[in-house]
Formats: sequence, C-alpha cells, structure tokens
Amino acid sequence: MDKFGIIILAAGSASRMGQPKQLLDFHGMPLIRHAVVEALAVGCHPVIVVCGAIVDPIRQALAGLAVEIAVNPQWEQGMGTSIQTGLRHLESFAVDGMILALADQPLVGRASYQKLLATQRETGSPIVSSHYADTVGVPVLFAPEYFPHLMALAPAQGCKGVIQAHRSHATLVDCPDATADIDTHDDYERVLAEFLHRQANPGA
Repeated sequence: MDKFGIIILAAGSASRMGQPKQLLDFHGMPLIRHAVVEALAVGCHPVIVVCGAIVDPIRQALAGLAVEIAVNPQWEQGMGTSIQTGLRHLESFAVDGMILALADQPLVGRASYQKLLATQRETGSPIVSSHYADTVGVPVLFAPEYFPHLMALAPAQGCKGVIQAHRSHATLVDCPDATADIDTHDDYERVLAEFLHRQANPGA
C-alpha cells in the first residue's frame, strides 16, 4: 500500500476575518481541528499542520491528535514559504507522495482526499488536482518528483503554477466543495450553514 502524507496550510493571520479563523468554532470544534480530524480519517501519515501567525493556540486546539506541527517563521512572505516548511518537515518520513490542503476549506474532507488517492492509484498520475470554478488547485496530490518544483516556488506563489506547468502529467478531479473557503464572517456563516445542512440531511 502506498503511503501518502497530508500537509495542511494554516499559517496566515486571517486579516480579512479580523480574528484567527483557524480557531473559529466549526460544529463544536476549532476549524483547524475539524480539518485535521478529516485528514486523519483517511489514514494518511503524517498529517502536518503548518502554522505561523498563530502557534500555541493551534497546538492547544489540536491536543490529543496524532498530528505534526511545523512552524513557518516566514509566513508573512506568502504561501510558498508555508508549502516549503511543510515539505521540509515531511523529509523525515518515507512517503510516496503528499496531499496539499488548506485549513479554511471545511467542506473539503475525507471523501475529497479519498477521491484524490483513488484517482492516483487508478491512473498513476504524479499530480492529481482538484478542479473547481474553472480553475485547478488544492487539495492536490503530488508525487515526490514534483517536490523540487514546489521547493523552488517564490515566497508568494502557491502550487497552481506547478499544476498548470505540468498539465500533461496531471489528472483533474471535480471538487466543487473546494470553492467554499472562509475569508470573511459572511463566508463563515454560509459555509457553516451548508455543513450543518449536510449533517442533518446526509445523502441529500
């Protein structure tokens, strides 16, 4: 069985929210804990959380979970530095690839990760990317051969450019839930309401 890790990016300051969105209550637990619980449910190892602006409160929010914490001291420079912090932490683990995810996409959960993993095993693709809203992005699975491309990102870059530059080697999977990220209080209320609706109406 192939071994895959999951890196969850949670290093930002949530300036648009005005408070740490990683700690927002999401169905009875902090948002970051919800993200980690969903990742752990897939059986991937390790699950690495990259934090930066907020460290100790995130550690406390994740108490008792089998999760690795990686601290990015350069988080203010952009997402590329957080991706690289996560990859450096991943170096001490033997993996056949990793899934890159965000803490603020709470509708993305175990089913989304399982779909990426199943697609990779069926196709052998070294990149399996989510496709939504006419774009590509996280969550996305990368084989180790693409780790150097991610390590070469400029500080402010995300992973989308790597996916697009190697589109011929990527398989896309539909993931409409990835459009629901949380940047503002309105986003939070809307996404939480959708999540609670799904909990109350499974399979609807």
